[in-house]
Parts: sequence; C-alpha cells; structure tokens
Amino acid sequence: MKIKLTWKLWLLTIVLALSLLSIFGTSLNFFEKGIVIKTVDLNSTAFEQGLRPGQIIISIDGNRVKNVDDYAEIISGKFVSNESVKTVIATKDSQFVLYSTAPPEIVVSDISKTNLKLGLDLIGGARALVKAQDFSLSSDNAKELSDVIKNRLNVYGLEDIKVNAISDLSGNNYVSIEIAGATPEDLENLISQQGKFEAKIGNDTVFVGGKKDITSVARSGQEAFVESCQQSPDAVYFCNFRFTIYLSQDAAERHASITRTLDANETTSSGNYLSKKLDLFVDDKLVDSLLISEGLKGIVTTQISISGSGSGATQTQAYDEAVKQMNKLQTILITGSLPYKLEIVKLDNLSPTLGKQFMNSILYAGLAASIAVFLIVFIRYRKIKISLALVFTSLSEVIIILGIASLINWNLDLPSIAGILTTIGTGIDQQIIILDEAREKTLSMIQRIKRAFAIILGAYFTSFVAMLPLYWAAAGFFKGFALTTLIGITAGVLITRPAFTDMVKAIEE
Repeated sequence: MKIKLTWKLWLLTIVLALSLLSIFGTSLNFFEKGIVIKTVDLNSTAFEQGLRPGQIIISIDGNRVKNVDDYAEIISGKFVSNESVKTVIATKDSQFVLYSTAPPEIVVSDISKTNLKLGLDLIGGARALVKAQDFSLSSDNAKELSDVIKNRLNVYGLEDIKVNAISDLSGNNYVSIEIAGATPEDLENLISQQGKFEAKIGNDTVFVGGKKDITSVARSGQEAFVESCQQSPDAVYFCNFRFTIYLSQDAAERHASITRTLDANETTSSGNYLSKKLDLFVDDKLVDSLLISEGLKGIVTTQISISGSGSGATQTQAYDEAVKQMNKLQTILITGSLPYKLEIVKLDNLSPTLGKQFMNSILYAGLAASIAVFLIVFIRYRKIKISLALVFTSLSEVIIILGIASLINWNLDLPSIAGILTTIGTGIDQQIIILDEAREKTLSMIQRIKRAFAIILGAYFTSFVAMLPLYWAAAGFFKGFALTTLIGITAGVLITRPAFTDMVKAIEE
C-alpha cells in the first residue's frame, strides 16, 4: 500500500524539516571536539592572557580534552600545592600559557550538538527569586529592577544569565535570576547588597555610581591595578588597589564648586592637600577616604583616582581580596545602585550531574514508552502500519515543540520537559479517538473524522484555557510547562492530527 501525500501530509513534512533545521542548524557541531569556554573572570590571569567566552579548548598540557570530565580530571591533578604551576591551554586557533597557584578562573561546558537551550535544571547553576525589601513592587518597578540587575551581572562577564520580572496569581511581583555555572553563594554575593555608591566631601555629595555621573571606569591595565602589598605588625597582609574613573561634566563642576571653598591646611611628605577628604561610601558605609591635592582646588577635572585595599593571612590572600574588592567597587560605579534593597525569597543550587541523569532517564523512558505504545496499539488494531503512524505522529509533535523552542530561544527546564510529556500523552489519547472513530462502519469516513475532531477540539480549548493562568502562576516557575503544552496541543490540532487523519484514511481504505 502506498500512502498518497496530501496537502496535510506535505504541511507536516515541511514543518518537520523546518523544525529539524531550527534544532540542528547548519553547523557541524556534531563533529566538533573539545569544550567551550562559557565565562572568564575579568580580573584573572586567564583573561589577561587572552582567554575569552566562546573559545573552544582542545587540549591542556598536550592532553586531549573531549568533554568537561576530561577537563576536570586534568585540572584536579595539577594544583595540589600553593606553588605556581604552568598550564598550557590550546584552543582551535591559538595557545595560551598560564602561571598560577589555582585552577584557571573559567567556566566550561561541553559543546552543544544542537541549538536547543537547556535551563539550569539540566546544566547546573544557581537560581534566586528576589523582591524588594519592605516595598511592594509594581510591574514597572520589577521591570526596572530586572534591567539594573541584568546590567550589573553582565559586567562580571557572565554569559548564561537569565533575569526576568515575574508575578504570581496574587499579583505579587518578583525578579527571577538564573546563572549557569554559579554557586548560590556567588549569586547571593552578587545581588544581596544594594550597591549604593556615594563620594562626599564633608556632607556634600560630589558624585554617585552610575552613568549619570560616571562616564567610564578603568577595568585593567595601567589605570587599574594592585599597586603594593605589605605586612602589618600583627602579621596581617594588606594590598592596596587603585583605578581611574572619568566623571561627567556636571560631576566635575560639582567637585570644583565644593573644593573651591576649602583651605589647603594639610601637609604630608608627598605634598599639600585640602582640609577635607573625598570620602567613599558603599551602602552608607565608609570604605575609604582620599586626600585631595591642593592643585585640584576649584579645578574642573573629569579624571579621579579611586583606591582601596584588601587583607588576608597571606600575601596571596590579601592580593586576591584586593582584586575582589576592586572588581566589586568598579561594578557598582559602572552600574549604579540597585533602586531597592533586595530580599532573597528563594535560593536554589542546581547540579549539572542531576540534569544529565534526568535527561538519560527521560530518553530511556521515552524509548520504552514508544515501544509499549507501539505494541499495545498493534495488539488492539492488528495493523503494524497503524502503530507506526501513531508513533511517528507523536515523535513529530516532539520535534515541532523542540524546533519552536529553539527558534524562540526558550530555555528547556524540567517543567518544559513535563509539558512535552503531557503533550505526548494527550496526543496519543486523541489519536486513539481518531482510530476508533475511523473503524466505526455506520457512518461515512468524513462524518467519522468530523465527530473525532469535535471531541479533539473540545479537549483542546479546555486545555488551552487551563494553561493560560498557569503561564503566570507560582511566580512563573510553571511557565515552561504551560508554554510547551500550549505549543504541543496547538501544533497537534493544526498540523499532526490532520496529517494522522489522512494516514488513517489511506490505511483503512
């Protein structure tokens, strides 16, 4: 028997082809070997030597790296003491030599074979749900807050960031933050402080963090560095950092206006200074006080040097702490303060190992379910072509859902996978209805199919209406479930069910 390709089957074929193209693209990632760099710490040796997100590592110290497990095994065996170790990292295009006492400050992942984006449930990372402290966010407030948080996190060079303003059915607004490859402690440190920066001379504010007063902040090189380290009498090490910022014209004129009235009555071995200092406050806490040179009195200058320090039990610890504090202060100056103090409502740590195990379980369960459905349908209807058509249609729905998810860059998380499974179950039920109606001999084939579709459309609209409130429910955590379910049932009604109907007609007739 030969099935004639009707326009419904042609539509299914075209949509399947486009879905596969959306999922796999035109790249040759299947043949790519190595691991991809997702994140590089901006103040690390790796960044200084030229490693950047997106580069593909193929070997370390001459040892071939095929996946993340190979990378972890090689790196874990290198840094077993506090001595500086040489690491040779080869990428597809070049080679980098690092000397450090700790593993490279980079986050890596396996090369994706598809264009599908997996959520943190499946690849690991940290997720937080935050709200404003002692303040009820409106939808506009939440959108503003999410934009500022996203801007602040992007400064750190993190690639896999997802920041969204969401709400629950009670009308409460939150901001959801997800970062792949980060720990809950990292995420908490990034968002727990408001980061309000103020520079004052006496009680007068000269400038604040953010683009309004600050046009540029030096991040590395000769304008941003740790300048000296020394040990105090109580055996604690201190390292001082310094970096340059550039003020807007308004902030520079404000600085000139305030300093114009000050006296030059403080003298040190390095020169004469004004009577008041430039005090730096972060979240209303004094972090440093800078002497103002007499030569800057009443002068409109857009270039200011900011300094600070870090401490530790060893010089290495003090140096690392100084770099950390400098990076934090630079970030606050670049992005400005968060508009509200934040309260973390929920903080999750997601292991990539669990994600891999879950994906393997889903694949095995899907294969077993497909075989079981094939056998049950075959036993009931005694036609192998009917069984093959049903399994093929269910597989087509999964491919279409994944193709659309890839096209809209939707992150597939556990709720999204659950939505796909729900769609498969619903699709099989409706295909059984079509089969049963098609075997009813008292009516014509057209009438039987119309009756089947009346049942299917009733179930579709019921499910569609039920999914809409779930899309916003529980602060957006079921959004993936609702979205994949809506895509699946809609594609089923418009594409796969009509095509399956034509297959059944051809087989039955």
